[in-house]
This record gives sequence, structure tokens and C-alpha cells, in this order.
Amino acid sequence: MAHHHHDHERGHGSHHDHTDIDWAEMGPTLEASAELFASLYERALGWLAQEVTEPGLIVDAGSGPGVVSCLFAETFPGARIVAVDGSDGLLERARARAERQGVADRFATITGELPDVLGELDYPADLLWASRSLHHLGDQRAALAAFAQRLAPGGTLALMEGGLPLRFLPRDFGIGRPGLQARIDAVEAEWFTRMRTELPGHVSETENWPALLAAAGLKHTRTHSFLLDLPAPASDRARAYVVASLSHMRDKLAEGLDAEDLATVDRLLDPDDEASLHRRPDVFVLEAHTVHTAVRPA
Repeated sequence: MAHHHHDHERGHGSHHDHTDIDWAEMGPTLEASAELFASLYERALGWLAQEVTEPGLIVDAGSGPGVVSCLFAETFPGARIVAVDGSDGLLERARARAERQGVADRFATITGELPDVLGELDYPADLLWASRSLHHLGDQRAALAAFAQRLAPGGTLALMEGGLPLRFLPRDFGIGRPGLQARIDAVEAEWFTRMRTELPGHVSETENWPALLAAAGLKHTRTHSFLLDLPAPASDRARAYVVASLSHMRDKLAEGLDAEDLATVDRLLDPDDEASLHRRPDVFVLEAHTVHTAVRPA
């Protein structure tokens, strides 16, 4: 389990589960966060490029504002890209981004909920990318089977799920009790379990992604993790990402952290506090994302 609380902070997609998030309103934040992770995505796509030769159609399932979709267009200049998301507003941003980057002639969007919306594809995908969209679907095994069915023979399914949670300060950063981020991880893990349980059609599933990909009839499973390492002192963009991530978690943390830890979190978020994330010189970003791939037999 890793850093689920800011899935949507990074432009990985919107899922319209049981939450009431205005995804379109978050568009600028989503884009900025995804751009911060561009170097990680570029390395992940470079790794995929060694696996997938000259794909004709690439589908980004849960695309958000299209940052990664447009990176696919850049990495695979011969491919057509289809960005799929539940938010019209975010897909509008994706289309505008494709226009700015000169790839609009081979860029399309489809609005709808995964996995059923994939039935609207005109052609099977040579590469289907799902970045942290799967765990927002109640029956992950059934969704993977639906993803696999939309692949062309020899096509690749790539899932970004798991990795390592965000670290942004030393273990002991001078205020409160040391080890705050490990305790935040524990609260987040409980929240994520509840979120999964409350999804429509929830089915409990062991998160062995290679085994689940194989159960969907796919072969040649591979796994690789990619690190984002932005050392202190953080750039303004990296600092904004850390603040947004902790801010987003603040309400959830109230259920699981003690009063001292909550007071520390509030100090970290207070722009007027010298010890806050807004001002500290020791803020960094260290995080890992894991990609699992498998191929539909030809």
C-alpha cells in the first residue's frame, strides 16, 4: 500500500467513486503535480518503449488532465493516443495540452466510467496504461479482465499500482515527536482499506498484481519501480506538492493521530509558522511508483 491519499493530486485520473471531489476545479493542481513527476513518468515510459514496439493505439485509462497522455504521444511519435476519464473538465484540459504540444491530430478523448467506457474504443489497444485508476474500482479482478479484453493480440497492459509512500522531511525535524510520517502512513492505510470496502461492488483481493494479470489471461509479467528523488532545498513546485499532499490528508488524519501529532501537522501547514513546510529549508520529495506489465497472447 502506498501514498493513495494524493492519487488525484498528480494527474493520474479522476474516478468519481464515492467521494465528492470537483475534479475539473482541481485541474491546475493536478497538472502541476503531474508535471513535477514528469521525470519519473519519462523513465517509466522509456522502460515501456523497450517492451512495446511501435504501438498503433495507446489508451490512458484514468488520464486526468492528460500530462502522461501527452508524454506517451512524445515517446511514441507514431501512435494514436486516447485519453479516457470520468471528468469532461479534465479531458478538456487534456485536449488543450495536446493542442499546445502539437499532437492534437493523433489525440482523442472518451468520457465515461471505467471499465465499461472502454467498450467505446473503435479498435483494440496495443498499449493500455492504467495509473492508479484500478484501485478505485470495486472488483479489481473483473476490471483487469475487462482491460485485458480491450487489448490487441500481443498488446501490453501496464498498471501503475503500489510503490513507496512520500517522504518529505527527516525522521526528526525538530517539532513534535519523531516518526510522524510513519504514523501518517498507518492512518492512511486504514483510510485506504475503508475507501476500498465502501466502493460499489467491492471484492476483497490480494494485491498480487502479477498474479492478477496472469489470472486475466495475460503473459510475460514484469515489474519495475521508479524513484522520484528531489533533494532539499525543495523547489517551489515540489514544496507546493508536499503542502497539497499533507493538506489533503488533514481531515483523514484527525481520526487516527493523537493531539500532539495533529498539532504538529497544523504547524507544518501554517504559512505563518517558521517551522512550516512553506518556509523550512529541509523539505524534499522522495517517492517510488511501481509499474506492472503483461501481454495478451498473440
